[in-house]
Amino acid sequence: MTIDIKVPVLPESVADASIATWHVKPGEKVIRDQNLVDIETDKVVLEVVAPADGVISEVLEQEGSTVLAEQVIAKFSEGGEASPESSSEAAPAASSEQSNQSSSKGESVEIKVPVLPESVADATIATWHVQPGEAVSRDQNLVDIETDKVVLEVVAPADGSLSEILAQEGDTVNAEQVIANFQAGAAPAASKETSAPAESSDGDNDALSPSVRRLLAEKGLDANNIKGTGKGGRVTKEDVEKHLQSGSSKPQTSAKEEAPAVSMGERTEKRVPMTRLRKTIANRLLEAKNSTAMLTTFNEVNMKPIMDLRKQYQESFEKRHGIRLGFMSFYVKAVTEALKRFPEVNASIDGDDIVYHNYFDISIAVSTPRGLVTPVLRDCDALGMAGVEKGIKDLAIKGRDGKLSMDDLQGGNFTITNGGVFGSLMSTPIINPPQSAILGMHKIQDRPMAVDGKVEILPMMYLALSYDHRIIDGKESVGFLVTVKEMLEDPTRLLLDV
Repeated sequence: MTIDIKVPVLPESVADASIATWHVKPGEKVIRDQNLVDIETDKVVLEVVAPADGVISEVLEQEGSTVLAEQVIAKFSEGGEASPESSSEAAPAASSEQSNQSSSKGESVEIKVPVLPESVADATIATWHVQPGEAVSRDQNLVDIETDKVVLEVVAPADGSLSEILAQEGDTVNAEQVIANFQAGAAPAASKETSAPAESSDGDNDALSPSVRRLLAEKGLDANNIKGTGKGGRVTKEDVEKHLQSGSSKPQTSAKEEAPAVSMGERTEKRVPMTRLRKTIANRLLEAKNSTAMLTTFNEVNMKPIMDLRKQYQESFEKRHGIRLGFMSFYVKAVTEALKRFPEVNASIDGDDIVYHNYFDISIAVSTPRGLVTPVLRDCDALGMAGVEKGIKDLAIKGRDGKLSMDDLQGGNFTITNGGVFGSLMSTPIINPPQSAILGMHKIQDRPMAVDGKVEILPMMYLALSYDHRIIDGKESVGFLVTVKEMLEDPTRLLLDV
């Protein structure tokens, strides 16, 4: 049966999206809930997964294409077989792997923690993706190591297998500490293809789809306790749901990391420790509330001029620059101009001194699977609209993939956060220390407005500026917000500098 693969329903404030990455090719066999394609909006990346086991028969929209909500982007054949080309490619790969393993001398290699940035003292073992004796290929991710803000991947140095794990999940480790021993060229007696179904359904195995892993985490279940009906004994989403409906599910807890669930009939609780990133976010939010005289001022902006401008020039902009024209580039350019006119907002307090910055590095709040981070877009005054869009896209992809470096996250004089992509109508954002202000953008919503004595329905958005009253007075804060409003309501001002 042929199934249409469609773009998901987009948030109300998002007009269109872009095909970011196809993870499968036509003719390639996939399993249910496997990620097929990443679709990128102004700020979030959406995953589209396989509706069943089968084959992508045709890709209708290529990477970089602009697409609309519920647009058909591919054709999917349920239960279809892989194309001869894909199967023929697999055979040489397998024979090559056997050749590599047979020619290897089984060298023992130490797996170490990578060198950590100067400002990071230690790290935590987050997730082991392989177990001792499990065959892996060169550059396959072995373990995730989490610092205060970034997650580092440690990959296999060659084809082989882990012989011993020396640091368990949750352990604190230092730079270049040995955390495992690796046997190059060594493989277990049974390969992945011939291993028992129960082994291939391990909860940390990469074969589990993202939706299955999320469901297991939410319900506190161990994949080893669920019978998999997918290919090779893999656990599918339906297997997890049947397991829950059968009443045999009991939240799994670790004696080391989690306290036992408190059972009250059908009512249960689960206690898990905070991740290092969540602890850091919590501490910084408390620091901002307790160490600044924070105040928030509001305004609203008519987004119709920008929406009309995007509609008029979207196609030619994308054709010339190779990237979609979004709202964030307008926000960044308007904020940059406002920072030039109100240097107090671009300043910070250092002890008893006020430091005025003559450069414009803007932090962009990005939501990632592990929490909120604020990577920095540098020298925004020197970037054009296309440069801003490309910079934000690069940071968003890095955040999604856990590839942000410490350099990406350090610095920044001012922060922009856009809760509108999640449907937020109004909020009071919290300052990102040591910065002195943060601008919150919100949902664009049609509202009746009085224009020249008449009522018109216009797409309006609330702006919220939270600022440190120790350095920024009410006059400067309101003037800054009004400048941003004027720039957005009349984008021509950005070109004429008026």
